[in-house]
Amino acid sequence: MNKISLYFENGLMLEAKSFGAEGTSVGEIVFNTSLTGYQEIVTDPSYAGQFVTFTMPEIGNVGCNAQDMESKGAHCKGIIVRSYQDRPSNFRCEETLAALLKRENILGITEIDTRFLTKMLRDEGAMMMVASTEIHDQDELKKVLASSPRIEEVNYIEQVSTNESYVHTEARYNTDTFQYDAPQTTKKIIALDFGIKRNILNELTHAGMEVTVVPNSMSAEEIIAKIDAKECDGVFLSNGPGDPLILKEEQEKIKKLIARKVPLFGICLGHQLLSISHGYDTYKLKFGHHGGNHPVKNTVTGTVEITAQNHNYNVPDNITEVASVTHVNLFDNTIEGLKYNDSPTLSVQHHPEASPGPHESAYIFGEFAKML
Repeated sequence: MNKISLYFENGLMLEAKSFGAEGTSVGEIVFNTSLTGYQEIVTDPSYAGQFVTFTMPEIGNVGCNAQDMESKGAHCKGIIVRSYQDRPSNFRCEETLAALLKRENILGITEIDTRFLTKMLRDEGAMMMVASTEIHDQDELKKVLASSPRIEEVNYIEQVSTNESYVHTEARYNTDTFQYDAPQTTKKIIALDFGIKRNILNELTHAGMEVTVVPNSMSAEEIIAKIDAKECDGVFLSNGPGDPLILKEEQEKIKKLIARKVPLFGICLGHQLLSISHGYDTYKLKFGHHGGNHPVKNTVTGTVEITAQNHNYNVPDNITEVASVTHVNLFDNTIEGLKYNDSPTLSVQHHPEASPGPHESAYIFGEFAKML
């Protein structure tokens, strides 16, 4: 393993070991508390522009495989782990995590105190950083960081959205056959791709919806024409990376769909864009919610669901002027789910498709299907 140097915008500099790609990358550092699913996290397009610090100390134990990819590639800037295991042991393993990172040009950072980094982020908040296997001088790294755009200034959706429309052809993963089931669908929807995850698509099709994934550049007029022609019954607004406030074109598009009363369902970034498009701007959390163990209360049923989360931005409390709150985060009482009053629209901040889990919120896909 080669040396890798890390410099943070609070002035801290650290040294560690590299197990991924070589080079220099700048991004925002966050921490993730998931115990499993590192491959799904690395290949989640919502992490574009970010370094992910894993609080789980042992990473790499089960390797990686093609079935567990959440997208066609990896999108984060890098991952930071306490201990990397380069000799995985699992019958589904096809390659090591290091091999995946090198192929996708993602930095892998290990032999570093991730507990210290997590506490720092909890105290000071998510921040920008630079990591390099090439530059080890603090002043040079500081210059690279200062001259690089912040995550709030970059439209990462342009990098992660599909270029061509396609129909998704898989449903849920079947643990008896170790294959994805074939969909059985009765409704048709369009999924606007802001960085969509494979298992969101699997859950939509499992709930009986044929999903055509379209580029984020598809216009509202094209979508409305398909609705009018009975070619689709509703629109899904996907998860995705970055600050939703800079996505002006997407906001204008969604406003037109809302005005047309198109049935809409949003997850994560889609949830945030629906709020902004109704006139309620999002705000940035101190260090965000990232992990597979966040308790969320369903205000309709009173039950508590353990959820997967991955977001730094949140909808404001005064959105209750136009929507009913359906889910609340029990860590900090932030809004996790909404049903809008005057349009067939619902959205959640957490990830009900969670893979490898938990799966307690997957019923939400069925609720959208009932709206169509």
